Amino acid sequence: MEGIITKNDAYGMLNAKISEFLDYIREINRDKSKQVTYSRNIFLPLTHICQNSCGYCNFKESPEDTKNLLMNEDDVRMLLKRANEYNCSEALFTFGENADEVDVVKNKLEEYSFSSMVEYVHHLSGICLNEYEILPHTNMGIISRKNLHYLSDVNASMGLMLETTNKNLLETVAHKDSPSKNPAKRIKFIEDAGKEQIPFTTGMLVGIGEDSRDWVDTLFAIKKLHEKYGHIQEIIIQNFKPKENTPMAGYPETPVTDLLKLTVIASLIFDDVSIQIPPNLNSNLVTLFALVGADDFGGISPVTGDYINPELPWPSIINLEKQLATIGYTLTERLPVYDKYVSGDYLSDEVLDVASKIKRRNNI
Repeated sequence: MEGIITKNDAYGMLNAKISEFLDYIREINRDKSKQVTYSRNIFLPLTHICQNSCGYCNFKESPEDTKNLLMNEDDVRMLLKRANEYNCSEALFTFGENADEVDVVKNKLEEYSFSSMVEYVHHLSGICLNEYEILPHTNMGIISRKNLHYLSDVNASMGLMLETTNKNLLETVAHKDSPSKNPAKRIKFIEDAGKEQIPFTTGMLVGIGEDSRDWVDTLFAIKKLHEKYGHIQEIIIQNFKPKENTPMAGYPETPVTDLLKLTVIASLIFDDVSIQIPPNLNSNLVTLFALVGADDFGGISPVTGDYINPELPWPSIINLEKQLATIGYTLTERLPVYDKYVSGDYLSDEVLDVASKIKRRNNI
């Protein structure tokens, strides 16, 4: 887990010209297999109600304006059935932070005979496993360690973006109305997941007001947690994309050269953790990112859209395969939990059984 470069090395690389990265890029391409992985998934946004109001987000909806306050079990089953038809292995559950503290959501949960979002997603996760043989991955915002433990029995993996360690963003348009975006709270949550031995996905959001040294600080904060608990399976480098009708609609995007350099740096910091680049946010650049160290494209759904970035549809799997083939790389399917975590040390017997069945069935 030591990686190749130190924190000071990484700081120094920030100001280097992209041409100076060529030796590092050659080293990455020599040491890494020429394959990029992805998980075939279905996206299930249970509710868009959220306590946070991030300046860059259009996922959140108000109770008055939302078209679907809380996805019901019948709708979930319908989508899971379609997921089976497309041979998906992952059910990605998302919902807004502390949505069940809003009265109308709480009332709807009671109507469904549940007391909390955690209880509801636990129930739905059980359906995924027992009736559809699909592995749940839950991205739920910050919850208690007790609830993490409860969900771990029926989840293959979980996730939460650290985004940044720069607490000053709590004073800016990005996070001033988002109390749970406090970096200390998010680090504690990721640490709690480590204590529970939950295979975990995290990452950074690039271009929301932080500076380049913050990128290095964020990566090394994640590295520190992984060195202690060994549970980080992948790190997402997600570039900010301005969205219409949000406070940050007019903000600039991070230059591609900076994103490429950051991907190189991340690859050199972590030698046993995958680096993920969302392909729908960088659809014409996937080969470049693969060459500089990105070895995962995350979840790609043949059934549902990306509800976080609805204006940017996922490229087709065939399209990605063709792009990667031009540089001699292959696209390889994986489970939502990485192979090294498919064991009784990390997964419940119920989840492990389904993971093993999918691996045999899909030849993953």
